[in-house]
Amino acid sequence: MELMAAIACGWIERLVGGGGDVADVAALLGEMDCVGLRPGFSLVEKAVALYWDRGDRGSAVDFVRDVLRRGGVGVGVGDGGEYGGASDGERGGPVGYLAWRMMMDGDYRDAVKLIIEFKESGLQPEVYSYLIGLTALVKEQKEFSKALRKLNSSVKEGSISKLDSETMHSIENYQSELLSDGVLLSKWAIEEGSSDVLGLVHERLLSLYTCAGCGLEAEHQLWEMKLLGREPDTQLYDVVLAICASQGEVAAVRRLLAGVESTSAGRRKKSLSWLLRGYVKGGFYLEASETLMKMLDMGLYPEYLDRAAVLTALRRNIQESGSLESYMKLCKRLSETDLIGPCVIYLYVRKSNYG
Repeated sequence: MELMAAIACGWIERLVGGGGDVADVAALLGEMDCVGLRPGFSLVEKAVALYWDRGDRGSAVDFVRDVLRRGGVGVGVGDGGEYGGASDGERGGPVGYLAWRMMMDGDYRDAVKLIIEFKESGLQPEVYSYLIGLTALVKEQKEFSKALRKLNSSVKEGSISKLDSETMHSIENYQSELLSDGVLLSKWAIEEGSSDVLGLVHERLLSLYTCAGCGLEAEHQLWEMKLLGREPDTQLYDVVLAICASQGEVAAVRRLLAGVESTSAGRRKKSLSWLLRGYVKGGFYLEASETLMKMLDMGLYPEYLDRAAVLTALRRNIQESGSLESYMKLCKRLSETDLIGPCVIYLYVRKSNYG
């Protein structure tokens, strides 16, 4: 059996290297199957890799499409492979491997489009390919969010002009497409996969929504993971908490904070610091000040940069609202705990001439 597989591997190398027709390579695997020499996924992977490494991506896609149309050949065999397999809940297959190669080359969006195109054309990608697609989406969302931050920073600095409505619409549409693709891939994975897949799907959706700054959606995925017995990393809770705070999601913040008070002092400090930063980012300065004072009441001492950020925000709020109460209250509280020295507030009163 191993000898025949080695011979077949040599034939595949000659066919691909000689520019042979894609259908001939897929047919060779089919003939092996017919005579009882069931070709493992490693041979399919080998053919895809040969096409890919030669820079012939189109043939790699055509080959995988032909394999799926013939059915069964190398699909879901899962005899290992470089890119993963059963350890992630489902066995690997040709679509997942091809999408993985695209993802490793940084073509995240193309990897997702490939999977969706195959599925919507009536072919049947293996379940693992949906997980690869979700991973690619998370990577694309990270790059997209990073680019948006740089763009907004440039606008704020004045190095580029304010974005027009058409550009903003394009950005919103692209973001919407990424999230819609995530929902679509997760739906297929849940419908077609085993129970082992559910946790992996929610884990990837959590990362996607977190990177996109979708607080309520990310929170929902946190609870879904907990229900499945997959405890998310504590830092993920804090990041989602900060996002929800920045968006003024009061109920979500309350739910996420429910278990914080029973944790260790160090853990409480981290969570409340993230909460404070979220409020500052979203412009909820009074809530940020209240959070800071709550930390002090609990015997937790906020970091210098967090204290400074809240004080700066409250000073900005004085200019907008004219109210000193919150700023004075926080200064007094910080002074009582020796976190700031005595401070003098200068009030400028505009004189008016009457008469």
